[in-house]
Amino acid sequence: MATGSAEGVPHWFAGGLFLLCLLLLSWSQAQAGANRLRLGYFPNITHGQALYARATGELEKAIGVPIEWVPFNAGPSAIEALFVDAVDATFIGPSPTINGYIKSKGEKFVIVAGASSGGAGLVVRKDSGIGGEKDFDGKVIATPQLGSTQDLAARGWFAAKGYHLKETGGTVALVPLSNPDQLTMFTKKQIDGAWTIEPWLSRLELEGAGRLFLDEKSLWPEGRYVTTHLVVNKKFLAENGELVKKLLTAHVEITQRMNADKAATARFLNAQLKKDTGKELKDEVIGRALARVEFTWDPIAPSLRKSAEIAHKIRFLRSPPQLHGIYALNPLNAVLREKNLPEVRDGVR
Repeated sequence: MATGSAEGVPHWFAGGLFLLCLLLLSWSQAQAGANRLRLGYFPNITHGQALYARATGELEKAIGVPIEWVPFNAGPSAIEALFVDAVDATFIGPSPTINGYIKSKGEKFVIVAGASSGGAGLVVRKDSGIGGEKDFDGKVIATPQLGSTQDLAARGWFAAKGYHLKETGGTVALVPLSNPDQLTMFTKKQIDGAWTIEPWLSRLELEGAGRLFLDEKSLWPEGRYVTTHLVVNKKFLAENGELVKKLLTAHVEITQRMNADKAATARFLNAQLKKDTGKELKDEVIGRALARVEFTWDPIAPSLRKSAEIAHKIRFLRSPPQLHGIYALNPLNAVLREKNLPEVRDGVR
């Protein structure tokens, strides 16, 4: 009885060889890693590295794979995209990051770097009758989205000043409005103010004849707090460590270039904002906005803990926040060591 194939090769050997080929192919594909990066961001000055990278194409060149850019209006939408694996990484603010991390029990994503500090605050209409902290009864204040970083900052500030929101029987109304809608309703006198971020602070001031009532940096030690950081899907990080390291290397280098040449930064950011929003900013607007924002790879971790404590105090978070493991800064620190730059700490235990 014949025991081999037509070529005289035993069937068991041919089958084993086929299985070995499949295993080698699978291993080769795994080693190749991702063939793209789906990266979220917001068309705001505080997401400057994303705007700069998209305008120049430098990030794609640095990481070696195409980038699928995914724009969002506010943080909760970006977190939902992470939850359903619609993005691999995103630039995002601290409050939705904290909420998303807790909801996913720390399983979905980690913070791998900072991006910006500052650039947030409260602008009021000059004719709103708001002259001081005691003048907000009956006023309507907009924030970008319920649960966004600016929404939680506004809730925390009003609570600290003794106000209760209308949703709980109080006198101050907080309404979620996209940033473009904030400007429209501000100029139509349908809202009294907005707690938002750049470039919308400056646009509300200069185009809406508003007044900066509160620069949020006045609420933080040394005026530094995280406005935006970079988070990555944990599975993507585990499977694509080298790609993420390339991403972080480029992130640091782009941040350095932005800080070294503010004029070029303004041009690149303005060009990308025009593509994303359909409107180029006036030189005065983007100049004022950039003066309020610090671009950095430092996540400024202590401010994240304080933001979490505020969210719990105002009962947005029902339980004391457990943030252990929210940072994965080893890849960033490896990049910083290679560049002889100081390492950063997570500051959360």
